Amino acid sequence: MKKLVLKSTFYFFLILISLELLVRCFHLAKDTPTRFLDEYKVEKWVPNQSGFSVTGNRKQNFSEYHINKSGYNSYREFTPTRNKIEIALVGDSFIEGFHQNYYNSIGKKIENSIPNIEVYEYGYAGYDFADQLHLINAYKEQFDKIDKVILGIKFSNDLTRGKYAVVTGRLALESPMNKLLKKSKLLVYCKSIGILDPPQRLVYRLMNVLKTSQKKPPLDKNELLRIKKEKEDKYLANFNSLISEYGYDKDRFILLLDSSITSPIFLSYLKENNFKYVDFSTYFEKSTTSTTLIYDRHWNNQGRGLIAKAISDYINKLDE
Repeated sequence: MKKLVLKSTFYFFLILISLELLVRCFHLAKDTPTRFLDEYKVEKWVPNQSGFSVTGNRKQNFSEYHINKSGYNSYREFTPTRNKIEIALVGDSFIEGFHQNYYNSIGKKIENSIPNIEVYEYGYAGYDFADQLHLINAYKEQFDKIDKVILGIKFSNDLTRGKYAVVTGRLALESPMNKLLKKSKLLVYCKSIGILDPPQRLVYRLMNVLKTSQKKPPLDKNELLRIKKEKEDKYLANFNSLISEYGYDKDRFILLLDSSITSPIFLSYLKENNFKYVDFSTYFEKSTTSTTLIYDRHWNNQGRGLIAKAISDYINKLDE
């Protein structure tokens, strides 16, 4: 019996080592860059990192990223001056672009269609509207030199707070324990494709087994409408709170949104108060091919090309 246990343990570790080597050899696991909080309490990536982002269990999407000196995924450095024409794209993972080779980003596509401009991509996974305005305010001297600033916004999840505060949850991923676990590419791969999800759900169930909760009756239509209205009012109030605190240059700042999934109340407010925005919904609706990845709802090359076209068309109209 003792020999059986020893042999089983030996072969188990041998299999783990073999799988680790296979994952590393075929580059199945993504390289996750290191994040940090800078002196202005802006969360970003540690500068000068490079690696590969992998999506899907069969490398459905494999792309290279490069973190520049400013801490953002970009093929160029951010050097705004009064003598050049620059556009800044500010937003979350959709702008960050880990799902596309950094040298074929949205910014690069815009530069290809509009000559003599530079596009700076301040994208970071998880950024909401509060993060974006805090970033612009923290680096005000830099952003004041940029001609147009485009802020990606999704009404349903980017306006959940009306005041900026550091999100400690994301920074907790840089704890010594997490850093140690990330050294195993096999573990990173298993987590990314969902193998570890069932055990995690089981643990959560066991932790909540002592919590007795009665099943709540379904809400009626009027109650659902009331909750929706309260949420919309709250998000609109948060929007006003943030622009009141940080300021908002209506001449240079332009929102990037999809009107098909944006509250009509918010759209009406933007129009009534002369907030400029680029609506890319019609570009996506007219597309005959998919605009998102298969295993991930982020934009694929087609989608990112359409976003670049929507922004380019808008900028060109401003110059007419």
